[in-house]
Amino acid sequence: MRAMEVIIQPNQEAAAALVARIVAHDLRANPHLVLGLATGSTMECVYRHLVRLHQTEKLDFSLCSTFNLDEYVGLFPSDPNSYRHYMERHLFRHVNVDPRNTHLPNGLASDLDAECRQYEAMIQRFGGIDLQLVGIGKAGHIGFNEPLSALRSRTRVKALTPTTMKQNAPLFGGEDKMPRRAITMGVGTIIEARRCVLLATGSSKADVLAQAV
Repeated sequence: MRAMEVIIQPNQEAAAALVARIVAHDLRANPHLVLGLATGSTMECVYRHLVRLHQTEKLDFSLCSTFNLDEYVGLFPSDPNSYRHYMERHLFRHVNVDPRNTHLPNGLASDLDAECRQYEAMIQRFGGIDLQLVGIGKAGHIGFNEPLSALRSRTRVKALTPTTMKQNAPLFGGEDKMPRRAITMGVGTIIEARRCVLLATGSSKADVLAQAV
């Protein structure tokens, strides 16, 4: 069984800075690091710190590769609500990562099941994920995996739950304007990472984090 370490920080900024330092440490130790990335407001602080480390301490992303947890089905990469757009806005365009080595599921694929299989195969071709960043939703979901998702689940298409729809609807201007499905790494995919860092901040996450731990 893997060891789990719970590190409590005084506030969100300190927690995000710690996660950024963990990423920086691993990236300096292994310039070819394969990073698993997440989105959401919690991660924005982490990416801001990583951009600062790149600008002030020359943190080098040029040889690393990235795989994101998920992407909405049906959104173009240029859509402001797509996770590709999120990653470009908060990290990719501000550091020297090679765009060819940044990977997200293709939510526009004509065969979504084949896309899921190809995404899994791509992760394996890169040798697996070295360091996976994850957040946790108020309902306990990681990526778009709900709490009862199978521990062996792989990258797949998931219907968004009513809780997730309600939580994300304001970003789209209402539930009627947002996608109903997303491609997400499975729980099995996530826990196969050599190391996983879960970042949760705010009192609203306290109960679900306690249950997760």
